[in-house]
Amino acid sequence: MALTKCEKNEQGQFVLEFSVEKSVFEAAVDKEYRKEVKNMTIAGFRKGKAPRSVIERMYGKGVFYEGAFNAILPGAYSAALEESKLQVVGQPEFDVVSCDENGVVFSATVYVKPEVEIKDYFGIEATKEIAPVTDEEIDNEIFAVRNRNSRETEVVDRAAENGDTATIDFEGFTDGTPFEGGKGTDYPLELGSGSFIPGFEEQIVGHNVGDTFDVNVTFPTEYHAEELAGKEAVFKVTVKSLKKIELPELDDEFVKDVSEFDTVDAYRADWKAKLEKRHESAANAAFEDQIMKALMDRLVAEIPEPMFVEETENFVRDCDNKLRMQGLDLATYFKYTGLTLEKLREQFRPQAESQVKCRLALEKIAELENVTPTEAEIDAEFEAIATAYDMEVAKVKEIVAVDAIMADMKVKKAMELVKEKAVIVPAAPAEAAEDAAE
Repeated sequence: MALTKCEKNEQGQFVLEFSVEKSVFEAAVDKEYRKEVKNMTIAGFRKGKAPRSVIERMYGKGVFYEGAFNAILPGAYSAALEESKLQVVGQPEFDVVSCDENGVVFSATVYVKPEVEIKDYFGIEATKEIAPVTDEEIDNEIFAVRNRNSRETEVVDRAAENGDTATIDFEGFTDGTPFEGGKGTDYPLELGSGSFIPGFEEQIVGHNVGDTFDVNVTFPTEYHAEELAGKEAVFKVTVKSLKKIELPELDDEFVKDVSEFDTVDAYRADWKAKLEKRHESAANAAFEDQIMKALMDRLVAEIPEPMFVEETENFVRDCDNKLRMQGLDLATYFKYTGLTLEKLREQFRPQAESQVKCRLALEKIAELENVTPTEAEIDAEFEAIATAYDMEVAKVKEIVAVDAIMADMKVKKAMELVKEKAVIVPAAPAEAAEDAAE
């Protein structure tokens, strides 16, 4: 293989031309012939025994060329790419320039990582406000634990209230006629949940087990069933049972059952410490987000579209992997959400663009500041990956290239450097009020 040309075209792409010797191509053609002839029946010859020259006379000299091209192209392209020293992004577009007595010449049209400029990346101003933990937050966390340890009991001595689960039979009518999908039997409905159309659940409140009554409602004008949208309806409803949630008392005995602590005060103090860490993490994330936006604003680069497309696909693959870990897949997810693959890509596109821009900025900063991870840091990163995936370090090193690890670590270290050099400023009054509200 020989790289014969590496030029930039008017579209900002690079065109590589690289040749493959005649002997290498001939060997690939002969190998393709031996693979395909086994399935070929030619008059006058046993199946799989026709000479190559006979087949080429019948079907043309290039009958085996496509398979030979596909066989030699990947290796030839890889060698040409290495020689060119280009950092290619996206998938190349291949073409055959010539195929003659001198061998084969291929071309590959590629996009490359852009030239990047960035200035004033030290001294970025950003806010870092850690919201105080409120008693209400602690109460909400403890309530969630009590709710998980609650039990459901029958209601026999009162009428239905919000928060109860009413088991009902119902049938809906419009203009005195039952409509499709408007009937249910033994349906458990949490009153106050808003899971039925507006006005339905409120009219069950106050009724007792055994009551049969009418519920009068109007379907929303944007209801998903167009034939019912905006229409008045009457539901015949029977309350068959009522159940309520009984929460355990918040006392020392409950605390001992659900935690390592002996008293309510100690339990609340632990929740306060956890929430303080959560608030600190949220403040750090918001701080880093401001830094990233500032870096993107300072970035000067003509970023090729394939970089955004490729990163968007990475987000889609990550989403698919997470769904599969939950026993789902994208097809099922689309069925229940009404999304499509294209809509999902549209959702991920802004994140993908931010990711690409920020990484380019940090890579340039790492280059300008000569940021390089130490061997100890690289070893620690391999250890962390091995622990996360429950693998041996040696196996991780077989799968993950050290260059890839170093590239990621340079980006992380560059971000840490920029954050260290950032200037923390007070939040504007409006921002502070929003943080407190959250």
